[in-house]
Amino acid sequence: MRIFLCSSPSSSLSPPPPPPPATNHHRQKSLTTLSQKPSLLRSLSGAAISVNLIFFSPVLPLPPPSIASNYTPPFVQSECREEDKQIENEKRFENAPELVTNEEIVKEAWEIVNDSFLGTDRSRWSPQSWLQKKEDILSTSLQTRSKAHDIIRRMLSSLGDPYTRFLSPAEFSKMARYDMSGIGVNLREFPDENGEVKLKVLGLILDGPAHSAGVRQGDELLFVNGVNVKGKSAFEALSIIQGPSETSVNIMVKHGNCGPVQSFEVQRQLVAKTPVFYRLEQMDNGNTKVGYLRLKEFNALARKDLVTAMKRLQDMGASFFVLDLRDNLGGLVQEGIEIAKLFLNEGNTVIYTAGRESQNIKNIIAESGPLFTAPVIVLVNKNTASASEIVATALHDNCRAILVGERTYGKGLIQSVFELRDGSGVVVTVGKYVTPNHLDINGNGIEPDYKKFPAWNEVAEHLSKCQKQQG
Repeated sequence: MRIFLCSSPSSSLSPPPPPPPATNHHRQKSLTTLSQKPSLLRSLSGAAISVNLIFFSPVLPLPPPSIASNYTPPFVQSECREEDKQIENEKRFENAPELVTNEEIVKEAWEIVNDSFLGTDRSRWSPQSWLQKKEDILSTSLQTRSKAHDIIRRMLSSLGDPYTRFLSPAEFSKMARYDMSGIGVNLREFPDENGEVKLKVLGLILDGPAHSAGVRQGDELLFVNGVNVKGKSAFEALSIIQGPSETSVNIMVKHGNCGPVQSFEVQRQLVAKTPVFYRLEQMDNGNTKVGYLRLKEFNALARKDLVTAMKRLQDMGASFFVLDLRDNLGGLVQEGIEIAKLFLNEGNTVIYTAGRESQNIKNIIAESGPLFTAPVIVLVNKNTASASEIVATALHDNCRAILVGERTYGKGLIQSVFELRDGSGVVVTVGKYVTPNHLDINGNGIEPDYKKFPAWNEVAEHLSKCQKQQG
């Protein structure tokens, strides 16, 4: 565990400038137990994590970037054998209709969406339109399994939800079987001038492997381990990028539309680094001591290290806390929930989850009293997302903190992964997060109380007034 301590005698609070902005990323995952309907493997919380699934990919050293586009990896034969095995499995399914028919697979995927999908775009989704979709689909000839899978892909894409998607049997099997780490990068598909798909870096985990290597937001991904990824989906590209911890992957990116092309050897990383930076500020000519804490992401160390830092700041005399969540894209939602509970009274609502099924409708509350009671100022901006928004709204709506800065990103969807009977799967948006004051986070974000840093007496007055109103 590493926590950085820096005491400053400055008479005013001056948080360090935020790192290069990154959007929508966060890697945020929350696992649930297996369900019997049909087989719920995992629950994935958040948005751009739609492409952060777990896969194994062999890794070998690569030649210089100048010849990467023509490079044929020496492990191509093993890949071919794997591909032959996949083709053989697909043929086995196609030649064994008694196991499950193509029509049954499509109908099963349709029913999962019909029962569980939480549509956020009413112009694209309604029970009536989805029923009509079933009639249209089942009137189509489904002679092969690959045809059935293509129908499911098109069926899910018609929902207008970028996080609801199909997983092939190979993709689902790899996701279920391996526990792998990534390089802290999120990708988004963009059409080029010819309408072909290209991949851009939508967001990075700050100080993660890719970010530290030199990859930046907005970079176009060109090659992964010598494989040209133009035309591939973000999901396909990440299946090549991800692999065992402490192994390396070679990625080639282009900086900006006309920028230089660079090749990076990036080491995959599993061990979490502390996301907490803190210092003590002397305010009002030294009469007021303020503990400043910057939380960069919600990883497995977030709660433990934040508690350690806050206790040290308290021992140094801090009577106020500033929690800086600017450019914090999220991460582990449960860590965010547990951090929010540190400040709340027993019985206070942390967050609501809303969904069509009862297991997706919850009121998550604090089970015990607060560990910290000093007033809190939470700094937010347009890149404060997901778990960060959960923490910010939990403290704000329960009159424990004021929010200062810009409107937040607005990301609060929950996905679940279901296995189909032929070994494939579907990822479906099944719920969303709602703040204690019943604000729908997703697509809306949170409006702060102040755009600029207020006077300390305003902070105390604002929180006192809030508590009386709730009183």
